[in-house]
Amino acid sequence: MTSATTDKVLSSQEDGIGHIIFNNPQRHNAVSLDMWGVVEKTIIDFAADEAVRVVVISGAGGKAFVSGADISKFDKERASPDAIEHYNARLQEIYESIRSLAKPTIAMIDGYCLGGGLALAVCCDLRFCSAKSKFGLPAARLGLGYPFAGMKNLVDTIGPGATKDIVFSARRLDAGEAFHLGLVQKILPEDELASFVTEYALSVAANAPLTVNAAKVVVGEVLKDEAERDMERCRALVAACFASEDYAEGRRAFAEKRPPQFKGR
Repeated sequence: MTSATTDKVLSSQEDGIGHIIFNNPQRHNAVSLDMWGVVEKTIIDFAADEAVRVVVISGAGGKAFVSGADISKFDKERASPDAIEHYNARLQEIYESIRSLAKPTIAMIDGYCLGGGLALAVCCDLRFCSAKSKFGLPAARLGLGYPFAGMKNLVDTIGPGATKDIVFSARRLDAGEAFHLGLVQKILPEDELASFVTEYALSVAANAPLTVNAAKVVVGEVLKDEAERDMERCRALVAACFASEDYAEGRRAFAEKRPPQFKGR
């Protein structure tokens, strides 16, 4: 197991799974701009590491995934129009790096998932949570503007009506309502969440990387307006699957009744 550690963001990779852990539990894993920068660097490292096939993002301490921006840093990071513009631009760059990562991403949510934490969660491909988890966007209680990219990710995930509801009201959703809206894919007992996510991530890591990547890209294109879809890229990625060594390995493994050993080529 290899790891790279900072005071408030931890990262490691093992068995094909890259982990990013927000480690600011005394503030319910509130995130400063410096912390986001470490997350961005880790995503870049995971993208380049062929050994990493799936990324799991979580929060330390058992009380929160991410509770949003660290409000104690607002006077430094968002005190002027220029600072606000810089902050929002950097945050959108980092969210986009997570959303566009070629490898599957999983948000493991145990506790509060609020504001920037919710924006982060909907950048991930999948979200699994504990039964105690709470979700919300408190922007309307803080006077913050919510940018287009973050709003679009939320609308793509739960639809326009539900998005307006939680933004207008700034109310909190429990895990059951989040599941009902499609915000999370599964609710687990708190003591089963980590083991479930690990087993799930291992199963994804064992599958053919080219197939998984193609599926992620094609689903992303489906969500775009028809005129903006890159159909040639979709066709090329699907064709690459059929032309790959992994496709031949999958057929051999099926015939030989053994688990396939995919190499991503």
